[in-house]
Amino acid sequence: MPPSPHTPTIAVLREDKYPPDARVALTPTQVARLRKAGYDVVVQPSPHRCYTDAEYTRLGVPLQEDVSDRQLLIGIKEVPIGRLIADKTYCNFAHVAKFQAYNQPLLRALLDRGITHVDYEYLTDDHGRRLIAFGYWAGMVGAHNGLWAYGRRSGAFELPRLKDLYDYAAAKSVYADLTLPGDLKVVLTGTGRVGAGAAKVLTDMGLRRVKPKTFLESADGPVFTQLAVEDYARHRSGKAVQRKHFYQHSEEYVSAFAPYAAVADVFINGIYWDGKAPAFFTQEDMAGEHFHIQTIADVTCDIAPLSSVPSTLKASTIADPVFGFDPHSGKEVAAYAVDAIDVMSIDNLPSELPRDASKAFGEILLSTILLEFDKPESEILERATITRNGQLGPHFTYLAAFAEGRAIRQ
Repeated sequence: MPPSPHTPTIAVLREDKYPPDARVALTPTQVARLRKAGYDVVVQPSPHRCYTDAEYTRLGVPLQEDVSDRQLLIGIKEVPIGRLIADKTYCNFAHVAKFQAYNQPLLRALLDRGITHVDYEYLTDDHGRRLIAFGYWAGMVGAHNGLWAYGRRSGAFELPRLKDLYDYAAAKSVYADLTLPGDLKVVLTGTGRVGAGAAKVLTDMGLRRVKPKTFLESADGPVFTQLAVEDYARHRSGKAVQRKHFYQHSEEYVSAFAPYAAVADVFINGIYWDGKAPAFFTQEDMAGEHFHIQTIADVTCDIAPLSSVPSTLKASTIADPVFGFDPHSGKEVAAYAVDAIDVMSIDNLPSELPRDASKAFGEILLSTILLEFDKPESEILERATITRNGQLGPHFTYLAAFAEGRAIRQ
């Protein structure tokens, strides 16, 4: 589709947040396609992007360090405050709309500099379904890392890190030669994009998917089960769990996860947690004799104490992916310690499969999101506009006190 008179000039930003993210919003081929269609797009040079500068220039894409002449600046992660350009439109993940205290200064800067910020997380259709996300890839990497960590803990098998492989096709070649322990049992929570990505990797690794009841009663490994809300929660009254009701009134529910914690070796958490739903278990549960889980891959990565997993004390990193949790003291200890439970809680997991993740993300950006910027008005963009010209967007006025530093979410 050719650009319209409303189409902005575009720059694909370098990821300057530390540690640097290897992903990119648009691959070289995708930018070249845009330019061929008549769009005015440049790319900031980057030494750490998964696609090299040379891959862009080979396709005729211009590199441009100073992007102050551009109208729309697209990236992946938060832009450091010192790099923000006033009066521009940014499209990325800013992590400011859920009262994230560490990013309150960023929200303030977006307002003070008259920036229009469109956040990928809030780009939804008319039914509230997200249009673009990295969740599938986060689930894939989270599952791989969970099994990688368990292999290191148990000594039963070895896996390379995904970050050290070229792409997922290379990972599948590794999986083809992988032999997992016959008694390995993995429990996966979540049935959305994250859960789908994790299930894909577990299946490719050779684990057999079984129903929750079979997992608890009679499954021979290596197996995994994937739990939906109906499996891991129950209503306080004892009435049947209804998913829609759970999402609207999750505070009325309690955890039903204990039977799975008693038999699983690895727990991969891929749910969306709203802050009101019950945690899967408590620290006291983790210290009990019936808690069998040895490795937790928390893709959700909400930080305790406001979390669905109490051992997620922090976000781990790609460079240092695993820490130990002592359930008796509630404190962090060394990874793979005998009396501890290992936690993998990297919060930028798709960066370990940056080429695959970037390509998939960019295709949605091309086919759906960028077209909205061609329109004089867009309800999709309006729903995702956190700030505009020094004011909060109409769907984000609830952040007013937070933006002033006067309140945080309780």
